[in-house]
Amino acid sequence: MEVFYYLVFGVMAAVVAALELSKTNKDRINTSSSFNSFKNNYLLVFSIMMAGDWLQGPYVYYLYSTYGFGKGDIGQLFIAGFGSSMLFGTIVGSLADKQGRKRACVTYCIVYILSCITKHSPQYKVLMVGRILGGIATSLLFSAFESWLIAEHNKRNFEQQWLSLTFSKAVFLGNGLVAILSGLFGNLLVDTFSFGPVAPFDAAACFLAIGMAIILGTWSENFGDPSDSKDLLTQFKVAAIAIASDEKIALLGAIQSLFEASMYTFVFLWTPALSPNDEEIPHGFVFATFMLASMLGSSLAARLMSRSSLRVENYMQIVFLVSAASLLLPITTSVLVTPSKVKDKGLSLNSSIQLLGFCVFESCVGIFWPSIMKMRSQYIPEEARSTIMNFFRVPLNIFVCIVLYNVDAFPITIMFGMCSIFLFVASILQRRLMVISEKPKAEDWSPMKERNSEVDPLTL
Repeated sequence: MEVFYYLVFGVMAAVVAALELSKTNKDRINTSSSFNSFKNNYLLVFSIMMAGDWLQGPYVYYLYSTYGFGKGDIGQLFIAGFGSSMLFGTIVGSLADKQGRKRACVTYCIVYILSCITKHSPQYKVLMVGRILGGIATSLLFSAFESWLIAEHNKRNFEQQWLSLTFSKAVFLGNGLVAILSGLFGNLLVDTFSFGPVAPFDAAACFLAIGMAIILGTWSENFGDPSDSKDLLTQFKVAAIAIASDEKIALLGAIQSLFEASMYTFVFLWTPALSPNDEEIPHGFVFATFMLASMLGSSLAARLMSRSSLRVENYMQIVFLVSAASLLLPITTSVLVTPSKVKDKGLSLNSSIQLLGFCVFESCVGIFWPSIMKMRSQYIPEEARSTIMNFFRVPLNIFVCIVLYNVDAFPITIMFGMCSIFLFVASILQRRLMVISEKPKAEDWSPMKERNSEVDPLTL
């Protein structure tokens, strides 16, 4: 393997270690012992849940290919997963608000375990059912757990600033360390022990079962709006009114959709970008390097959010601009350095520069997650938190489905350029959010919600 890979990984690991070990009192938030117990319990559960998700990721495409399915059939399976998340996400999000977030988290475990079980079948229809179940589970993972955390945090009267500590640690562990360990563990099961490509899914099911047991034994239930007078359509209407009547919520949703659309598109693009002539690259090692970069970003976010004088809305403008610039590198390098048409034995100059740029982008991803969580906790109303969060994912899933369907229709530089434009627009919208968040709110959406909640949505 190229020395350059080891060098980038080593430098990234050293920077992350230095950031964590060099924290001073200014970078730390003083908390209570009761909060620390609560935070550690949530981080344990969230890390186990993320392990169940990360174990599957690297082997989904590989498993389908071992069953003999081609690129087109596999693409349809992936589209089914994102389409399922788009169609059913808002429904399960609304049910989480109404029926309870703890129940929704347990449902996530059950649904994802069933999805893992379907991977044992080589039948296309069974695998399609598994992808649909996986899409539903993904919607719950990225809404129910966060909604439960925020509601429980507020119910216990912990300080609002302490939420940022939980968010940054959750990203550092769940999207960083756990992702790396899950990749190594999956590689151990498949390659070292030769248990086959289904083994990571079985391991994921075991982790999910353990996490579910901890949730059932230690978590209390909380709700958004448990009122029996509101059916599912009314709950949708309340969420839609909240978005339409509060510009901050609408901007937040647009910002999240633009960034995540770029992030998920990047997942499909980085391999062909680094190996344009089908060069051999160590995918697992590169993935681990990206996760280290994400850990670096979450560590930086923890420092930034620990300073009460610095607002998330301010620094996220810069983060979006930096991420936009980093995804312009494939276009810039192709213009400045003539791409080789011959398969290289090692990493080309273009690919080396792009790898560094991609690490910068992943660092921005690490900053983005805890920061967007912090803003969501501030702006999204508790009554419909999970519903609104899943509304935000609808345009994202539509875009990803379109990209997957037309992934071969556009040159890779066009795709990167589109992502960069999205991120630049996100920066502009973030600027607008910063400006209006500093002004007093003219009208709360709650009165409007109350006026409209009296109207039966079926009569509209």
